[in-house]
Formats: sequence, C-alpha cells, structure tokens
Amino acid sequence: MDKRNDIRNIAIIAHVDHGKTTLVDEMLKQSGTFRINEQVQERVMDSNDLERERGITILSKNTAVHYKGTKINIVDTPGHADFGGEVERILMMVDGVLLLVDAFEGCMPQTRFVLKKALALKKKVIVVVNKIDRPGARPAEVIDEVLDLFIELGADEDQLDFPIVYASAKDGYSSLDSSVREGDMRPLLDSIIENIDPPEGDMNGPLQIRFSSLDYDDYIGRIGIGRVERGKVKHGQQVVLCHMDGSKNNVRIAKLYQFEGLKRVETDEAKLGDIICVSGIADINIGATACDPDCIEPLPFVKIDEPTISMNFMVNDSPFAGQEGKFVTSRNIRDRLFKEVETNVSMRVEETESTDTFKVSGRGELHLSILIETMRRQGYEFQVSRPKVILKKENGKVLEPMELLIVEVPENYVGAVMEKIGSRKGELENMGARDGGTTHLEFKIPARGLIGYRSEFLTDTNGNGIMNQVFAGYEEYKGDIQTRDRGSIISHETGESTAYGLFNAQDRGRLFIGPGVPVYEGMIVGECAKSEDVTCNVCKKKQMTNTRAAGSDDALRLVPHSVLSLEQSMEFIKDDELLEVTPVSLRLRKKILSKELRMKQQFKKK
Repeated sequence: MDKRNDIRNIAIIAHVDHGKTTLVDEMLKQSGTFRINEQVQERVMDSNDLERERGITILSKNTAVHYKGTKINIVDTPGHADFGGEVERILMMVDGVLLLVDAFEGCMPQTRFVLKKALALKKKVIVVVNKIDRPGARPAEVIDEVLDLFIELGADEDQLDFPIVYASAKDGYSSLDSSVREGDMRPLLDSIIENIDPPEGDMNGPLQIRFSSLDYDDYIGRIGIGRVERGKVKHGQQVVLCHMDGSKNNVRIAKLYQFEGLKRVETDEAKLGDIICVSGIADINIGATACDPDCIEPLPFVKIDEPTISMNFMVNDSPFAGQEGKFVTSRNIRDRLFKEVETNVSMRVEETESTDTFKVSGRGELHLSILIETMRRQGYEFQVSRPKVILKKENGKVLEPMELLIVEVPENYVGAVMEKIGSRKGELENMGARDGGTTHLEFKIPARGLIGYRSEFLTDTNGNGIMNQVFAGYEEYKGDIQTRDRGSIISHETGESTAYGLFNAQDRGRLFIGPGVPVYEGMIVGECAKSEDVTCNVCKKKQMTNTRAAGSDDALRLVPHSVLSLEQSMEFIKDDELLEVTPVSLRLRKKILSKELRMKQQFKKK
C-alpha cells in the first residue's frame, strides 16, 4: 500500500448558514491563493446567481489550497437537506470531513444528516465550532451536544475521539482554545494535516477513477470530476468507462485538469489520491468508473436516498401561453428535465400517460423550486401542479415520509406554533429553553403537513421564529390533514385589472395583483377570507356619466397587494389549481378556467 503524504482530501459539511463557504474563503485568502491587490467578493465559492441571491450553497464545488508543502483539496457542500444528494456522493471523493457547528445554535437537523452519512462511510471527522465570537456563544455545551450526537449515531471509539478546533470564519482566526479571539487559520490547517489520513492505495496498479460530480463548459463540453483511486492517469490515455447500469465503452481522456484555488489547471498526469477533472467523454455520468483496459474493475457507488416530494411539470395552456417564454413545447421541457437528471442525482423524472405532462420528484420543495427558478431564467415557460408527498406500500400498510422539525421561537409564540403543528399531525419530541428568552422545540411531523406551513409560521411568530427540517424516514400514514382552509378569488373575464374592479374585490380577502395587470378568466387574483372560491370582475370599469361629485374619484383607496414568491405560490395552490411559470411572470390559475365547467365538475363530484 502506497501513501501520498503530500495531499489531503476533505469535505466541509454543516447545517445551512453555519459558515462553510465563509470558512473556505478564509482558507483560500490565508493560503496565498489570491494576489495581494486582487478584489475578491464575499462567499467566492457561491458562483451561481441563485446562490448569491439566496445566500445558500446549492451545488457542491471543489477548490484546493497549498500549506506547508501539502495540497489540501476542499469540497464545499450545501447545507440544506433538500440538496442532500450533493453531500452523499461527494463524501466518496474525500478521506475526512470538517463538521462545522454554530457555537450558538449547536446541532441542527442537517448536522445530524451529514454526520450520519460521514460516519457510515468511516470518514475521519474534525469538529469545528464556528462563530465563537457570536453573542450568546456556548462552545462547551455545543461540544457536549456533538458528542451526544456521535454516540446516538453509533460512532465507534476511534470516531468518538474527534479533534476540536474553535474558529470565527468571518474574522479569519482559529484556535484549539475556545477563549482565544485572534490569530489566523493555521491551527485549523495544521489539524487537517495531522488528523486527516493521506490517500492510500496502489500507486503503480491498474488505473481506477471514480466520478462523483459533473460540470459543464461551453467550450469543452461535459467535465467529469472524480478521484484517482488506483494507479496513474495521463491526458490522451485510452480507458474503459464502466457505467452504473453495467454497460461499458472505450473512451479517450482528451484533457486532464486539477484544482488550484478557484481555477482548473491543465496537467499532464495525475496519480493516486488526486481529485481531477476529465474532458472529452460525452456520455460520462455520476457514479461511473474509468478503468485500465487490461483490468476492468468498476467501483461501487453510494446509494442516494430516494426523493420524497413530486410535482407535475406541464406545457403551458393558459390564454397567455407563448407570449413570454422562449422554450414552450413539450419537447423543450422534456429535454431540459432529462438533462437535469444527469447531474442532479437525487432527482427523478418520469413520463406520464399525457405527452404534455412530466412527473418530477425531488428531496423537498426547495429542491424543486430551485429547478423551476433555474428553468424560468433560461427562458422556459410551463405550468406546475401542487407538490405531493410520495407514499410507499410495505406489508399492506401505506407509509409516508416524516420530517424532524426543529423550531426556535420566543416564549410568547410557543402556544400558537404548537397548536398549528398539532393540527398538522405533528408530535412534540423535545422541548428546552435557550438563553435570551427563546424556546427550542423538536417535532416529528408528516412531510405533507409542512407544505404551505412556512408562511403561516412566519405570520404566527411575527417573523421572529426559525424553523429547520430534515427527512426522518417513513412511518405509517397519519390520516388526512387540513392545510389551506381559505378559498381563492378568481378573475371573471380576460382583460386588464382596474383600480375600480380591485376596490370592489378587496373586501373579499387578500389581493395578489395591482391595477393595470393583464388577467384571464380562471386566473387567481387573491385569497378569499372564506373557505369557498369567489369569482370577481377585477376588470370592471366605472360607468362614466355627466354627474360628478367632488373627491369621489379620489376615494378609491386600494390596500397594498401581496406579491407571492415562487415558494409561496407553490405552497398556496390546491389540488385543482396550477402555477403558471414564465421568464417574466408567476400566475396562479384554476385547472379548469371556465366558471361554468368548474361548477359542472363540482356537481358531478356530489
């Protein structure tokens, strides 16, 4: 067995917003990756527009730093449970992980999820307690929580003896002592070199490369990102590509790259333990193995957890179809969805009986909403149905996905939160007080009970609550859940909304549009205060007569309308409603646009 002491491969895993990407920033800066006069933006690894807007990491990304003659390959991973598939496959590429935990928040749902995966793969863990400069930081208690979590997840004795580093990624220092408030990142980098095992294997054996990620470049096409598990590889080398389905084909590695800082640098050769990028293989997929033609031995790949929520993506058939989008046909939508599945390993796309409808399944609402937002920015126009959980049948019983929901709320909102979650079949599992008057609640709740709850939660807590959830397995079906108890305000005719029409409609409930907005019959323009749907003529104009009363025209005061985000729109719609998505607009509508046909349908159900 050969060892490569000049290299370390690590992934940074943590709950969302615990400081992974900021920590990578500091490691890059302090290792001399950037020029002294180079302007570097914050969270430099979040290169995608959506990531920068939302302040979250969506795709895992690779980088590398050099320290004391050792190259440290770093993989920055997402913190949201919805993108867990990114974390699961990336762990195959590394020998150890940095588990980041917020010094105030402690262990959160995603901390449990990512740690469970790392321990199952026998990865070495370094615990980094980040944000120790934060007011209310409690590093000693957080370490106890982490230790309890290790024990609960069945860690062995070696894994329980984990090294601990205290850090403030924002201020750029780390230390082995929790009371230190200055310095640099050297203690963390030293810990990585001392505690993470160097890659081991047969340096001179037949080649094996396992691909765990994909990238795309407009000039060189698809790029496979993987790790050399055995032997050496040279650019221009002929290899056999073994796919997950068992098929094999002969391919040539056109170009070979390694990561240096934020760049891909071309190289002639890579060997055991190197994380590399390969171009020139058109049909490369995640989980594939490149082998020496004389010794074809494909490597096993990690089993990715199954999706829990599905939606139907449909061709837009509204009266405004094709006016704002560039790609509108079923062939356009089909090609784009199947292209997504090639890189998004935890997503599934199925064709349905209708050629215009595709069933897309993912890890959660955020997972699907990121796909929808990405597609609309690329010029696609389509419709989506309400998200539905994926049920399973085992031994004659119907099982449904459950979520572990962790809520932090001020004490005076606890009653409202517990009442709402109770009505959605949530069960309280743990409760405790935090410093500063907040209460920590843990619930086990069906995944479908959380659809549409986030906006209600923010209203109930006046925006002061924090909620996080993570998939917690399947349990027996809990019965029906009453979610949205209010109807919709529906447009009566096609036209343009007027202040006069909206003024008469606003007494019925909350409006989603203002004056001067094009609407069509069957389009949802607001939420009704009552449980039934109402139809209003929001295009109604005031009759013009010769009689005038001073000030009567000025008396039309409209209440400011609510603008729903993409996630809020997805949560709002019922089973008989759709969300129309175009590059310019988000419109809510009824599946059956005609009022007469809707009434006939209701009559038939009775």
